[in-house]
Amino acid sequence: MFDEFGPEKIIEVYNPKVGMRGILVIDSLALGPGKGGIRMTPTVSKEEVFRLARTMTWKNSLAGLPFGGAKSGIIADSREFNLKKKKEIIEAFAEALKVVSPSQYVAAPDINTGEKEMEWYYKKNGSRKSVTGKPKKFGGLPHELGSTGFGVYHATLVASKFAGLDISKSSVAIEGFGNVGWFVAKYLSNVTKIVAISDSKGVIYNKNGLNFKKLAEVKKKQGTVTAYKDGEVAPDNEILDVKADILVTAAVPDLIKEGDVNRLKFKMIIEGSNIAMTTEVETLVYKNGI
Repeated sequence: MFDEFGPEKIIEVYNPKVGMRGILVIDSLALGPGKGGIRMTPTVSKEEVFRLARTMTWKNSLAGLPFGGAKSGIIADSREFNLKKKKEIIEAFAEALKVVSPSQYVAAPDINTGEKEMEWYYKKNGSRKSVTGKPKKFGGLPHELGSTGFGVYHATLVASKFAGLDISKSSVAIEGFGNVGWFVAKYLSNVTKIVAISDSKGVIYNKNGLNFKKLAEVKKKQGTVTAYKDGEVAPDNEILDVKADILVTAAVPDLIKEGDVNRLKFKMIIEGSNIAMTTEVETLVYKNGI
């Protein structure tokens, strides 16, 4: 729905040759070009992209950053094709958005897109100012910082204080172990006990805590957290049934539905899948055109 804030533009693009179907919502240009990540899922919709774009409008404004709000989505299941095909789709999307990127839209990573996809996007676009989240060699932040996950980590610490929870004595469950969840787990494992983590294959749970380094190695080698030996395995949607003080959602959008309310036993829920952290470093990189 349109209101006094936006959205200013809704752009739908399609390239039948490579099977690319994409959506861009520029919610507000009041503070600068709209900034927001590219979400790549088979279910991403115009409504979902708009809601995320509006969130970016508020986040960039509250942070005092020279960006408006935007978000984009590519309707595709990246598990169904190889990297070559994914590259074709990302490049087709970047080509289609040249008319507004980077003048009105600055892309960034989101679900199923990361540094490599941002490199493909900016090279096809022709301007480094068209994206943030690029590889370090092209002016982006070092991947090991995991800026979005780092932001979710800090959001969890701040929210815990407001909720009166001692993070050092709390237990945490994390939904998702990808671009966001991996780094959330990395940082939180230094200050609290993580008892459950999920990915698309299932949930691994251990009430005594999971060893992040061992779990990360298992994920890297075997492709799923469920291969971790020291814990109980359950279907991925049962992350909502886990006994923990805090739940961090870091992958699936709208994970919790109305019918799930009575399942939840958590004291606090952090909606990590919609938290983004645009750092001052990347802002300066963008402003100076590096």
